[in-house]
Amino acid sequence: MSAVDAMAATGHPLRWRTLAVTQLAAFMALLDVSIVNVALPSIERGLGVSSGTAQWVVSGYALSFGLALVPAGRLGDALGRRRMFMIALAAFVVTSALTGAAPTIGLLIAARLLQGVTGGMLVPQNSGLIQELFQGAERGKAFGLLGATVGLATATGPVVGGLIITLIGGPDAWRWVFYVNVPIGLITLLLAARWVPARSGGERRKPDLDLIGSLLVGAGILCLLLPAVEAEGNGLRHDWWLFVVAVLLLTVFAWWELRTVRRGREPVLDPRLAHTPGFAAGSIIGLVYFIGFTGIWLVLALFYQDGFGYSPLRSGLAVTPFAIGVAVSAAIAGRLVSRFGRVLTVAGLTATIAGLVTTALLLRHVGGDTAQWATAGPLLIAGLGGGMVTSPNITLSLQNVPVRMAGAAGGALQTAQRIGSAIGTAVLATIFYRVLMSSGHDYPAAVSAALLSATGLMVVALLIAIVDLVLHHRTKE
Repeated sequence: MSAVDAMAATGHPLRWRTLAVTQLAAFMALLDVSIVNVALPSIERGLGVSSGTAQWVVSGYALSFGLALVPAGRLGDALGRRRMFMIALAAFVVTSALTGAAPTIGLLIAARLLQGVTGGMLVPQNSGLIQELFQGAERGKAFGLLGATVGLATATGPVVGGLIITLIGGPDAWRWVFYVNVPIGLITLLLAARWVPARSGGERRKPDLDLIGSLLVGAGILCLLLPAVEAEGNGLRHDWWLFVVAVLLLTVFAWWELRTVRRGREPVLDPRLAHTPGFAAGSIIGLVYFIGFTGIWLVLALFYQDGFGYSPLRSGLAVTPFAIGVAVSAAIAGRLVSRFGRVLTVAGLTATIAGLVTTALLLRHVGGDTAQWATAGPLLIAGLGGGMVTSPNITLSLQNVPVRMAGAAGGALQTAQRIGSAIGTAVLATIFYRVLMSSGHDYPAAVSAALLSATGLMVVALLIAIVDLVLHHRTKE
């Protein structure tokens, strides 16, 4: 057996160090999706802007992040994942520094848009590197850790943001929510230069970047995300017709990609991925789950801070049980997914639904200082379930994807999650504010309605997971 064959059979010798470095980078990029939520009131006061304008600091990042994912994954497949990872990580450090130093709201939003692009370039390289460096059961464990990173970064954002603002103090404390990426990013960059390997085997191909496909998918995602991120700060608007344009553009994109494959060229997102076992179902489950999952943290922050006067740190700590549950269960589920498969997703969604329903009912009747303690148990259960969703779902979605498509597939899966996050945050925030206004500022009623709406979406994801589980068993018989 040649050295290359032996490496293909056992995995790259630096694979675990590479995984640690790339997960740290992914954690930073994904953390920046949710960490800013608790800093928005400080940004409004510090720069003297309205809440709707300040919301673009969150929405702009989510928008540009989502736009970059699929093309960046394809570039990693074509040009080399190490090269793309290093470029994206260096750019993320620079844009984080620019964001923290922004003197005006306009420059802050512009810097966040650029930071989102670099974050979207960074994340897809993780799944591609896992496909390239890991084999067999180890690949499932590595994807399990990636799933844990995704869930933990989203869940711990409010806690980390509140802690940073509290420790730094002062009117400019919010800037350190962005500055903290600089030292961590530089250390990660040095470790990546040493440990992340270049493409180790196979023949290099001339890059075929499918620019028309990239433009079509980018325009489609933009039309899909823009009404959602606008709605986060301004409520439902007249521009929801852009969803129709998005459907048309993405339909043309699908036709173009099929045509590209028939002509023997490399598409930006290979349509044959739809027939890869687990990928289509996993992408839909991820989309629906994140619609319900991500908006929870915004409405809970609004409930605790505006409704009961909690500090950003205390508001973040109130949801810490969920983050702890995700951290514990995601790592364990990643090791068990090869044995139990989609059963873990079904069990996780069931636990998450039970935890969120209980939390919604408790917050309807328990307030003040008691609220965070009363909901600790149910949020822990919801978090344990959430870790069993994100971690196995990423593994099941990507484990059968060919290595040459790994970056684009990982980008597509993350795009589904980012679209879900943007839509979910907009929908749950709208529900929260509408109930709040119609009930005479009844915060318990508003948060309960939003959480129960999120639970309804989790039920939809559960039904999809059950259908996929049944179909999988029938295929095996």
